[in-house]
Amino acid sequence: MASLLTKPKPLFLSSHSLSPRTLNTSTPSLSFTRISFTHHQKLAPFKPPSLVVAFSEKGLKRDVTTAAAATEGDFRRIMLSDVLVKKKEKVVWWEREWKAMDFGAVAVVLSMHLLSLLAPFQFNWRAVSVAFGLYIVTGLLGITLSFHRNLSHKAFKLPKWLEYLFAYCGAQALQGNPIDWVSTHRYHHQFCDSDRDPHSPLDGFWFSHMNWMFDTNTITQRCGEPNNVGDLEKQPFYRFLRTTYILHPVALAIALYAMGGFPFIVWGMGVRIVWVYHITWLVNSACHVWGKQAWNTGDLSKNNWWVAALAFGEGWHNNHHAFEFSARHGLEWWQLDMTWYVVRFLQAIGLATDVKLPSEAQKQRMALTSD
Repeated sequence: MASLLTKPKPLFLSSHSLSPRTLNTSTPSLSFTRISFTHHQKLAPFKPPSLVVAFSEKGLKRDVTTAAAATEGDFRRIMLSDVLVKKKEKVVWWEREWKAMDFGAVAVVLSMHLLSLLAPFQFNWRAVSVAFGLYIVTGLLGITLSFHRNLSHKAFKLPKWLEYLFAYCGAQALQGNPIDWVSTHRYHHQFCDSDRDPHSPLDGFWFSHMNWMFDTNTITQRCGEPNNVGDLEKQPFYRFLRTTYILHPVALAIALYAMGGFPFIVWGMGVRIVWVYHITWLVNSACHVWGKQAWNTGDLSKNNWWVAALAFGEGWHNNHHAFEFSARHGLEWWQLDMTWYVVRFLQAIGLATDVKLPSEAQKQRMALTSD
């Protein structure tokens, strides 16, 4: 999802499959031999490959066998998964170029984790209740409903006053302002699991989980300067949140302290923010490593039930990558999707309109097997 304060060798290398959506032609990019399926082709029944390694653009699937990987000798498998990661030379953090935003992101993440360690010593049920309530408000209404499904993918429309209210809730999750969060997420879908993805597990599990946020140079080199959020940049409210972003969590912390003292800070800020951090980040990391694929998305996205339970339905990630526009991620009746239930309620009372869902024809085209 997004930044806090900002915004196998000859087997697959080729020179003729650069994505037409490339934004920065000067940026070096891996490319892959085009042996692909399009969303409009019928696919012969097949068993999902045991080792999936890399993709050049949506709809292009590549696999590498164990024997091939052993021959190359420069791959490792992410634990308990089928994902192979190409080994790279370790970059010494203190020798790379650091920007002010990188230091800021490290400081915020580290301070929130340290603050949360005080939770056992500042425990009371009122503080825990506040933390849980803010988990719902900032995690569900703010990140999954607003930042992700509403702003990033336009899966439904809300009245502006309600759209802005939910977006403000998302800003209180301390994951960045809406413009930068949405930009990074849109780039993730555009270049999913390729060398231009801002946070692909092909660069390592921990890179996709959180380390990508601490190197803004890498994001710029891969994606170029953000130019995919013109719809938000036109609106003064989102520009205001970007300019004043850090002041709003600080104001919330002051209000929590006034209401309940230091325990409210520890639980309502530290514990709650760290919790929402990691369940959000697990969608980027775990849901591209562990789980099952129901759709031919041409990437590593997977449906993961336990991430879905923690992240209000976001763990049905293969469903989401198959139908990015869909307001509903849990497409089966048994796939718990709390965010969708809220959207459905808003639709029932007339506040959510133009709610998008995949048609049966679209599902048939994306199915792993078709008749």
